[in-house]
Amino acid sequence: MRWVEIGRIVRSHGLAGRVKVLSYLESDRLLPSLTEAWIGRSSDSAKRYPIENARPEGRAHFSLKLGGVEDRTAADGLRGLTVSVPYASLEPLQEGEYYWEDLIGLRVETEEGNPLGVIVSIFPTGSNDVVVCRAGAKEILLPAIAEVIRSVDMGAGRVVVRLLKGLEAGDDAL
Repeated sequence: MRWVEIGRIVRSHGLAGRVKVLSYLESDRLLPSLTEAWIGRSSDSAKRYPIENARPEGRAHFSLKLGGVEDRTAADGLRGLTVSVPYASLEPLQEGEYYWEDLIGLRVETEEGNPLGVIVSIFPTGSNDVVVCRAGAKEILLPAIAEVIRSVDMGAGRVVVRLLKGLEAGDDAL
C-alpha cells in the first residue's frame, strides 16, 4: 500500500489523549473523512490507529483523538512520530496541483536545461512550501512559488525551475 505523510506529532493536547500535529496538508478538507492513520518513525514501523476525531487547530496544526490513546502520558509517547494515511484516501487534485509525495524523486533542471539534482523532500514554511533539491553533497532550497517552479511534467519525471537571484548554480547557496 502507498502511504502519504500528512503531519508530525509535536505534543499531547489536553488530558484525554489528543495529540497536536504539525500539518503538511494544504487545507483541512481531508480531516473529517479520516478514519484511520498510521503513526511511526517510518511507514515500515508504523502502527495503525483508528481516528475518533480530527479537527483543525489554527493554520498550521490539527489535533487527533486516536483510539487506544486514552491519556496525556500515552499521547506524549507519540511525540515526534509521523502521521500517514493511505494515498487512496486523498482527494483528487485540480490540474496543476500535486501532492508532495508525487514530486519526491523528480529531476530538477533550469529553464536553460541545466540539471540541478532531484527533489528529496519538501517542507512548509508558513508563506510557501520549500522544495529541497539535491545533487550529490550539494543542496539547493527552492521556494515553491510560480516565479521559481515553472513547470512540472510528471510523465517525464521533471520539474523546470527559474533560479532567482542568489540561487544561481555556482553560488555559495548551493
